[in-house]
Amino acid sequence: MNTMTTNTTLQVISPTPVVLNFGSFLKKMSDEEFFEFCQRNRDWRIERTKEGDLIIMSSAGSETGGYNFNLATEFGSWVKRDGTGKGFDSSTGFILPNGAERAPDLSWILLERWNAVPKAKRKKFAPICPDFVVEIRLESDSLKKLKAKMEEYIENGASLGWLIDPTRKRVYVYRPNTEVKTLDNPREVSGEPLLKGFVLKMKEIWD
Repeated sequence: MNTMTTNTTLQVISPTPVVLNFGSFLKKMSDEEFFEFCQRNRDWRIERTKEGDLIIMSSAGSETGGYNFNLATEFGSWVKRDGTGKGFDSSTGFILPNGAERAPDLSWILLERWNAVPKAKRKKFAPICPDFVVEIRLESDSLKKLKAKMEEYIENGASLGWLIDPTRKRVYVYRPNTEVKTLDNPREVSGEPLLKGFVLKMKEIWD
């Protein structure tokens, strides 16, 4: 079994120290080992960069949890009506083509792409980049790092990405080969043409 090298760093995004159960990992983990590591530490949201560094995030605060719930409720209703793709919540991790493992706050994959992933690989972190991803910024989050994360999704195959900043009431819209569009206090945000007929009423998210 591989062991974790000292090149792997932990970025603990939490106001209090947390003890993580590394098991037998002492150097850079394989995909299988990383999945087991996450299972050992279910109280934390854990991501991995393409370099193998780990990012440890605590559970969302109540206010942010409310944003996530409202977003998932609105989007989930559309997913059921539309039927062309599969939606995922913030607890779902994906292995991107560049090797990073990310868990967007909300994501969606076209059924034809999802069905092409072997069922055995869906049980862990599926090796696929979602077609649509959403990240919701916390007040303590670095906007620069979140923007870099959104760019990474697009570079790895996402067709649409929304970075929602509730504090500033701002939405950044990402698409391939297009400049990032910044929406200041928008009343609504359209998912067209990828998400046909889906329009997110922002009042439902941050009010």
